[in-house]
Amino acid sequence: MEQLNPRSVLVTGSNRGLGLELIQHLARKNSPPKWIFATCRDPAGSGAQDLKNLAAKNPQIVLITLDTTDPSSIKAAAAKVTNCLKGAGLNLLINNAGIINISNLETETPESMAEIYRTNVIGPMMVVQAFLPLLRKAAHESPLEGMNCSKAAIINISSQAGSITSVFEWQWSHIIGYRCSKSALNMLSKCQSLYLAKDEILCVALHPGWIQTDMARSMLRTAPYSGVASLMCSYGDGQGSPSLTTEQSLQAILKTLGRLSEKNTGTFVNWEGILIPW
Repeated sequence: MEQLNPRSVLVTGSNRGLGLELIQHLARKNSPPKWIFATCRDPAGSGAQDLKNLAAKNPQIVLITLDTTDPSSIKAAAAKVTNCLKGAGLNLLINNAGIINISNLETETPESMAEIYRTNVIGPMMVVQAFLPLLRKAAHESPLEGMNCSKAAIINISSQAGSITSVFEWQWSHIIGYRCSKSALNMLSKCQSLYLAKDEILCVALHPGWIQTDMARSMLRTAPYSGVASLMCSYGDGQGSPSLTTEQSLQAILKTLGRLSEKNTGTFVNWEGILIPW
């Protein structure tokens, strides 16, 4: 039976929502990773209090400052992780940090779209570039065969809203900049998979599902059609996909991460590992 057993994991945007739940679930595994690098822009600030409380109870959690839009911050974080690992590699990198601005085709602005791209696309690209030496080290020194998330992997948290085929819930919210950024992130994931295939580093774009997070609730509050917003609150995404608690999503995601292999690299999947059309 496949299992997720990386010795080291790094998660961006881990102070709230899905990122915080990822850290919590990893820490309470029967055999947790030796190192769980929980990164966010300001781990010492009030916005990271829940994360600080969690780290105080779990010594394997290492809080690290990492602003995915700041190259110097990313470089400093990579140096700190390298120092903590003491010669070991990084097994699993989860690019989770992301933002959303509510907009439609007429209200989207260059400034807003540029901000979203810096966080949702350029940020994950720079993070991978900075941590690639540690991922390669983990892949090359691992006794495990093939590709998997316990050996060396990059998981980019995407969204079905970035699917050009389905144009997921267009009638609910147009979110132009967000959709475009997630489509771009999917292409970045594909490019990473092709480039890093020789290193046996798994690369996957993952849609975590319709999760009850602060980001999702803010979208519902600004949904242009109140009927759609009510439907989403009650039944999920309106297309037969259930609304998920972060607990439900994370349980499924961790099972999926444990099953991913070389046949999945370069793909776009949901929380259950089911392929999503590009």
